[in-house]
Amino acid sequence: MARLWAAIIAGGLVLAGCSGPAEEAAGQEAAAETDSMIACAIGSATAFTRKCTVERSVESGVLFLTIHHEDGGFRRFRVMDDGSGVVAADGADDAQITVFDGEIEVSLGGDRYILPARIAGSSGE
Repeated sequence: MARLWAAIIAGGLVLAGCSGPAEEAAGQEAAAETDSMIACAIGSATAFTRKCTVERSVESGVLFLTIHHEDGGFRRFRVMDDGSGVVAADGADDAQITVFDGEIEVSLGGDRYILPARIAGSSGE
């Protein structure tokens, strides 16, 4: 299997123009919220919708992604440093990964997520 690097966008760049500090901060918060949204299909949903958010955290040098569902539920994944993708950080279920052009589909316990990814050896590396 091709090596993966999860490339989740942590925030966005907002050009402030002539706005003041308060307007600039509000714009940056809105951009970060928009950039953290990913497509997901939760439970029995068949269609993907861009309604899940991704939170990044680093614990003891390890990157974790917490994906929050619209209904308040969440899933937590550990980003593997060997480039193999993500694994479930909590629970007994194994995450299944399908590689597409520039993204991966992660399935876990009936929930599915589309995450941006960079395939090792592809252009831009």
